[in-house]
Amino acid sequence: MAFKFVVLAAFVAAANAGLIGSPVATYAAAPVAVAKTVVADEYDPHPQYQYGYDVQDGLTGDSKSQIESRSGDVVQGSYSLVDPDGTRRTVEYTADPINGFNAVVHREPLVAKAVVAAHAPVVHAAPVAKIAHFG
Repeated sequence: MAFKFVVLAAFVAAANAGLIGSPVATYAAAPVAVAKTVVADEYDPHPQYQYGYDVQDGLTGDSKSQIESRSGDVVQGSYSLVDPDGTRRTVEYTADPINGFNAVVHREPLVAKAVVAAHAPVVHAAPVAKIAHFG
């Protein structure tokens, strides 16, 4: 049995060396030429866009909106939403390569405050005397 193994090992070694045709297929990947096609990316030297949305859901109370526009490297926009404390938060923002991103936040209460007159007259009731009779 060892003899058969030695003969098989010698046969495989000779086949791998290219001395004889191999009954065991050995494959080598041939280099494949890949042609690269260079496609010029579309380039817009002055990109522009505008978008916006507005959500007013009376069932859930969800209230939010946003608008934004871009002209070249300058982006401007604003968004607003109702915070859980009942105030509307509005953020106005700009972004450009010179000043970076800048935002200004405004908050306004949506619930009307009770207005109290500064000089309203105060009326005082006269004290009432209580007399007890035991009798």
